[in-house]
Amino acid sequence: MHEPHTRWEPGMARLKQVVVDCETPSALARFWAEALDDFDIRPYDDEEVARLASLGLTPETDPVVILDGPHLEVCFQKVELEPRSKTPVHFDIASADWRAEIDRLTALGATVKERFEAHAWMRDPEGNDFCIVDGTR
Repeated sequence: MHEPHTRWEPGMARLKQVVVDCETPSALARFWAEALDDFDIRPYDDEEVARLASLGLTPETDPVVILDGPHLEVCFQKVELEPRSKTPVHFDIASADWRAEIDRLTALGATVKERFEAHAWMRDPEGNDFCIVDGTR
């Protein structure tokens, strides 16, 4: 059986950040911060607020918003997107009470595309695909 690496070794690649192209980074980052355990929007210090202000921006209109997680960052960046029927990459989120998680996430603005026996295909508030899966399996 393959043992997972518990530390980063020089010369090995590691996943540092997942980047999500979107229309409204601050709103989508708030959704995912609520959706994922242990992920929080990176705080804005006075220097960063001043830098944004010099560009005519605020944390709410920031074109790049970062979620910090236990071992991974998720970056939401503003990009002009072409409409598509399905995104090529998506998150799978496991929950022991995945049906209740569907209700919680729809209350936050997600929608259910389709329900299956042990998971649901959903979309976040901007239409990006993700799945809720039964974490007990």
